[in-house]
Amino acid sequence: MTEQNEKYTALRLKNQLCFPLYAVSNIITRRYKPLLDQLNLTYTQYIVMMVLWEEGEVNEKFLCEALFLQSNTMTPLLKKLTEKGYIRKERSGADERKLVITLTESGRALQEKALCVPESIAKEFALTPEEAMSLYQTLYKILEQERKKTK
Repeated sequence: MTEQNEKYTALRLKNQLCFPLYAVSNIITRRYKPLLDQLNLTYTQYIVMMVLWEEGEVNEKFLCEALFLQSNTMTPLLKKLTEKGYIRKERSGADERKLVITLTESGRALQEKALCVPESIAKEFALTPEEAMSLYQTLYKILEQERKKTK
């Protein structure tokens, strides 16, 4: 390898952590698509719904923080989910300035239909439980570092 080539080693695609993360993210999202099409959800709408299924009632700021999304991304997402009849946005009784997001009956019922999604996705990838847990822990370590930076 010449000195000129060595200088640019760090710029090789195979030496980037970001590329396999990006590529795998795209692959996983594509695998979710047919499953989520049956629920009339995009992937981003699905993760919003997961937070609502878990929490029941949240505000937009909570959703943005939980999902690492910006408000300008969240606002149209919530509008679409409202149009689909899955969520309701209402002013808080305690503080009129705050918007509270809750599930509708249709949104709650969707949770039952979504039960097959995680298992179907897990079957798509040949990871042992140990490999999956290791990857999960590494990715969440990065997310937690990011969360600390933004607070």
